Amino acid sequence: QEEVKQEEVKQEEVKQEEEEKIKNLVKDVEYLSTDQNGNKYKILATSAKSNLDDNNVLDLINVRGVITSDKRLPIYIVSDFANYNSSNQNSKFYQNVIIKHMDKIITCDNFDVDMETSMAVAYNNVVVTDPKSIMKAGEITFDLKTKDVNINPESKKTKVEVITN
Repeated sequence: QEEVKQEEVKQEEVKQEEEEKIKNLVKDVEYLSTDQNGNKYKILATSAKSNLDDNNVLDLINVRGVITSDKRLPIYIVSDFANYNSSNQNSKFYQNVIIKHMDKIITCDNFDVDMETSMAVAYNNVVVTDPKSIMKAGEITFDLKTKDVNINPESKKTKVEVITN
């Protein structure tokens, strides 16, 4: 009988945990922000929940984003997940990240956007595809203020690999 009571207590604890997760979940989320340079950021997610480690961070699921500016064409971002920090509007996109800008498509594992510095970094398994070439790199840094792009190899020992069509 003691085992039955312990099992009932465990089931009740699991039920309470599940109810907390459901309360913590928000569906169809949209965030809009603008940096000091006039870049506009829009992030959409099918759902979001509070991050257990940081109250300022929301864990987003099935994420789409766009960065627009009066000075250049939009940058579109899609990923399975992202962390959005509501205190500084920084975003960390991860898993199956696809970035589209003009005729270039960048795939990577991680893409971080820092609103305070107006910098964005694509890293881990970075591949850039355009109509004429495919390029593998370790990291691509975008300066959203100056529009400069830096492409870095995976390590100092390797080079950026480019395959032209």
